[in-house]
Amino acid sequence: MPDSILAKVRRWGAARLALLVWLASAAVMPGLSAAAPPAPAQPVAAADLRAVFATPQDIAEGKRVALASCTSCHAVTGIALARGTPHIAGQRPAYLYAELRVYQAGRRGNNPMHNVVKFLSDDALVKVAAYYASLDPAPPAPAAAKKAASKADPVAAGEAAASGCSGCHGDNGISETPGMPNLVGLDAKYIADATVAYKNGQRKHGMMKTLVSALSEAEIRNISVFYALQKPAKAKTPAEGNKEAGKAAAAACAGCHGQGGVSTGTAPSLAGQDAQYFATAMNAYKTGARADAAMKAPAASLDDKVIKDLAAYYADQAPQPPRVKKPMTTEEIADRCNRCHGVDGNSTDPRTPAIAAQRVDYLEPVMRAYRKGERKSTAMTAMLDGMSDEDIAELAVHYASKKARSVVYVPVPTKP
Repeated sequence: MPDSILAKVRRWGAARLALLVWLASAAVMPGLSAAAPPAPAQPVAAADLRAVFATPQDIAEGKRVALASCTSCHAVTGIALARGTPHIAGQRPAYLYAELRVYQAGRRGNNPMHNVVKFLSDDALVKVAAYYASLDPAPPAPAAAKKAASKADPVAAGEAAASGCSGCHGDNGISETPGMPNLVGLDAKYIADATVAYKNGQRKHGMMKTLVSALSEAEIRNISVFYALQKPAKAKTPAEGNKEAGKAAAAACAGCHGQGGVSTGTAPSLAGQDAQYFATAMNAYKTGARADAAMKAPAASLDDKVIKDLAAYYADQAPQPPRVKKPMTTEEIADRCNRCHGVDGNSTDPRTPAIAAQRVDYLEPVMRAYRKGERKSTAMTAMLDGMSDEDIAELAVHYASKKARSVVYVPVPTKP
């Protein structure tokens, strides 16, 4: 470790270190000034912060390391031109140093980064991290900014996409046409899976296949969530059959479809369903027109009268709201990310990466790797758990569109 850096770290001591953060724009943390410094950072190992205390001479030596080892991918400016390569200009110094150590140790596998840094000294890693951290960050991606501005609320998008469904399925998914299923009271995943089955032909229905064939995965998901969030009500259609007889027959169905047809598992709820649609679906399971091993045997044992009785019973039951979590918008997800990565992705912690104006084609695969656990971070894996690839793609675009802010760290010794 160079004496100039070591002396500074020892002088203040990691446990007594406070970082006064001066931001290039007051828009990031309005009101921050020398008279009102932020709270002291949590104690960390002194070696982790060496790049924060680099001198101009250390940074000049870091540039020489960069010219010899890094510029073919990251450029001398730290603004990468190659797809999938991150911008590192203006990145937080302690984070850069820590990541270089990870690559050097081979914890990201035998990749080009490992091969470049494995022979560099620890001193060189500190200085090259300090050099790239000292540069002006990349500007926002114009295309990302345009795309980010067009992102709609998922539920509102689902309502818009479902506007063409009301002609058959009724307003808000409450059927008024015999033979057309109620869509309220159903689990969102069931609606999505059924729609996909119509789209790929697993469920045979020419008109439905035509209507849903152009829907994207995101549109199907948004439509499904929209209907799952609507207030349930019985279908406004007549029902033939004997409800009391149907109630007795339904005892055998409760194990999967729940008491009164209100499912608590993966099987669809049947409460309030249009009777004619129910009967048609049961006959399709009975003949094999709908392929479902779990339904074929139970349906095969029922005659037409019992099916009508079951349909009448379930049509008379009150549907209940399914358990569904309203999806967050990209802005809402980003608000959670900002707790660690800073306002609009501009981290003020030298150990936490800034992600504002980062390349989309870098952020996306990295977030997917954290979600799968391929990159190790308990916090990141937990934050990304349950997010779809599209959610991650939209989040990457969101941050790529944000303006990156330079940060200067000034050590302030505490009183003895």
